[in-house]
Amino acid sequence: MNNSTATLAAKKISILGCGWYGLELAKALVAQGCQVKGSSTTKEKLEVLANHQIQPFLINFQKGEEHYDPIFFQSDILFICIPPKRSSGEQADYKYKIERIVNAAKLNNTPQLIFISSTAVYGDTNTTVTELDLPKPETESGKAMLEVEHLLKTQTAFSTTILRFAGLVGPKRDPARFFAGKTEVPNGKAPINLIHLDDCIGISLSILKNNAFGQTFNAAAPDHPSKQEFYTTAALKARLALPTFKNELLTWKIVSSTQLPLLNYHYRVSNWITWLNKDI
Repeated sequence: MNNSTATLAAKKISILGCGWYGLELAKALVAQGCQVKGSSTTKEKLEVLANHQIQPFLINFQKGEEHYDPIFFQSDILFICIPPKRSSGEQADYKYKIERIVNAAKLNNTPQLIFISSTAVYGDTNTTVTELDLPKPETESGKAMLEVEHLLKTQTAFSTTILRFAGLVGPKRDPARFFAGKTEVPNGKAPINLIHLDDCIGISLSILKNNAFGQTFNAAAPDHPSKQEFYTTAALKARLALPTFKNELLTWKIVSSTQLPLLNYHYRVSNWITWLNKDI
């Protein structure tokens, strides 16, 4: 792993999927001086991208609706930020969609790729899991993600880094709403695995600055309070109806990383209760 923190300003970076995370990443890269291309499947979003100095592209890899501009893929680095949707039909088509993206990257000689995956590739093993552990997903979305990880890792035309985010927290994703008002929520003592948007962006930039390609990174805040402590505190903070939890520990996992420390990255949100109690 190259620990050089050379400037990103000369890089051309394409972000496939400028949603909640992708748009903020694109804005952060523009602030670093990068030439950034961003994609959306809706025309309305193109103006938003252009207003942030992101070169906009209307791109869709949905089966039967595929269209893209080859110029989008003519970059130094491609981020794929399009998770499988919750519907079972979309999850079934997810690998096909990524295969079409891989073909486009090959045709246009994209040299490096970063795939935004999820810690859902790990099942609840009642242990701490790291990148050294064999993922055994239990959800359909986790299975779809892991299948795509394997697809990308076997490619030789470009180098791939896998970035697995834990549950996402940040603007417009208030954790208080998740369990507010619910009663007798099971597994209340299970540890949480979450990451703040600020750290999603910070880790992404750190990977680029360190040229950390061909790697797999788990990204979850190092603090893992219980589900009942975290979500009760979140509801109090938001002045929402308090949830109640069963005081039990059933299945669980703690997501950690052996790779991320190599980037010397320091989490911006490293204590969830302190973060919740701040006036932010």
